[in-house]
Amino acid sequence: MTLPSVILPGYLAGAIEYRALEQRLNQLGIPATTVPIHWQDWVPTIGGRSVSPIIRKIDATVQQIRQQTGASKINLIGHSAGGWLARIYLGEKPYCVHAVDSANCAWHARPFIQTLVTLGTPHTSLERWTRKNLDFVNQTYPGAFYLTDVKYVCVAGKAIFGKRQPGSWLAYSSYKMTCGRGDTWGDGITPIESAHLEGAENLIIEGATHAPKANRLWYGSPGMLEQWVSYLR
Repeated sequence: MTLPSVILPGYLAGAIEYRALEQRLNQLGIPATTVPIHWQDWVPTIGGRSVSPIIRKIDATVQQIRQQTGASKINLIGHSAGGWLARIYLGEKPYCVHAVDSANCAWHARPFIQTLVTLGTPHTSLERWTRKNLDFVNQTYPGAFYLTDVKYVCVAGKAIFGKRQPGSWLAYSSYKMTCGRGDTWGDGITPIESAHLEGAENLIIEGATHAPKANRLWYGSPGMLEQWVSYLR
């Protein structure tokens, strides 16, 4: 039996943006559900504040799917920030880097997760607003931390080379803020080197841009999806 998968949206994104990906996965015989969040659900996390409100929504969805399907394990698909949120969710160490998280801040989801697929996830950052959270992730759960129990698949897009010129300035700035250099390849937001984790199955997809947008190929587009979907089977 193919395990069910839960899709974790990226930062400031809502579930509606992943409906096409969810539908394609279901058509391929992979039961998929997106965490039902709206962009405004991210507002309490802005400015580097606690991401616990989002992780609680992730956990509620995971537990609901497990109960509905009877599956002992499921797969997680984390797009962008959803990928490093999933790494917190897997862990048993208290996520108490924020004062408001003095209790109920460890989810210990590792025992019921089979595979974690991250799509264009910035697993590193030099941006001061995200450092507190990401430093916790990378210092507490470095690399593919639970590799003996969880399969890690990290997918990076190679679509835009960062340059300080019109058309690639956004990519240059985003890459530099993420990994310290702008003149490198990535998906337009996340550079390849930041999208990969030591010990994981690290993939590069030619032409994949960061997010689902009209008239652009991204990780969930036909032709791109097929390059990583086998890891969910």
